[in-house]
Amino acid sequence: MTGPDRARNSGTDALAAQPRALIVTIYGLYGRDASAWLSIAALIRLMAELDVDEPAVRSAISRLKQRGLLEPRKERGAAGYGLSGRGQVILAEGDRRIFERPPASSADGWLLAVFSVPEQQRARRHALRSRLAWLGFGSVAAGVWIAPAHLAAETSDVLTSDGLAEYVSLFTAGYLAFGDVRREVGRWWDLDRLEQQYQAFIDSAGPVLARWEDRPADAGQAFADYVRVLTAWRRLPFLDPGLPPELLPADWHGTRAAEIFTRLRVLLAGPAGRHVAELAG
Repeated sequence: MTGPDRARNSGTDALAAQPRALIVTIYGLYGRDASAWLSIAALIRLMAELDVDEPAVRSAISRLKQRGLLEPRKERGAAGYGLSGRGQVILAEGDRRIFERPPASSADGWLLAVFSVPEQQRARRHALRSRLAWLGFGSVAAGVWIAPAHLAAETSDVLTSDGLAEYVSLFTAGYLAFGDVRREVGRWWDLDRLEQQYQAFIDSAGPVLARWEDRPADAGQAFADYVRVLTAWRRLPFLDPGLPPELLPADWHGTRAAEIFTRLRVLLAGPAGRHVAELAG
């Protein structure tokens, strides 16, 4: 079966992603050690498993290098790339959200970010709002954003690292009044849109899981499916604030989506890793 034919029959075509995103996922999975390195030839072979051709791979690598995520290195005379220090930090931040998020409870309370940025520093204001949204904050009012309290340490670390802490005051709080907090949560965050994105993940990753549970395929297919599924999944925890279950709509799609991702991770991580070890050395 050819590469494109295999992709069409794998149920993963709805999980399509840009080459840059796929390469970041590959490094996140297999290039995290400080000495880790992948040759350009190995990356081209691995990306071919994802139906990405060599020119697109080289273009994506160039852009990731320009963004400071990858740095060129030679090992045993072969040209390749490893993660930069910045790339290591960014992926470590992602790990906390994707794999290590603690369960939330209403008893934990809330984290408030109150900020003010001078008009002449509008670019910093935009950067701060973008970073708060990336951390999972919702907007209560102009200059007042809210998140579950369990994000306090991560928020403090990220804002300090980004040089944005001077504009922000962080508070922990409890909701007293007025109105039903569950209804207010629907105003602070666009949960309908988030549910649609979770459902899209379910619609595309669900058939992949069904196929693997019915008839496991080879290690190359495990690698291709795992990288595509993880690439599609890893953006969702950054859109989801991680609200307590009792404040979410009934039959929250995020629960089913997380179950599918976790099960696929269990099924695919092992054979995918062995395939990379064989193909990339």
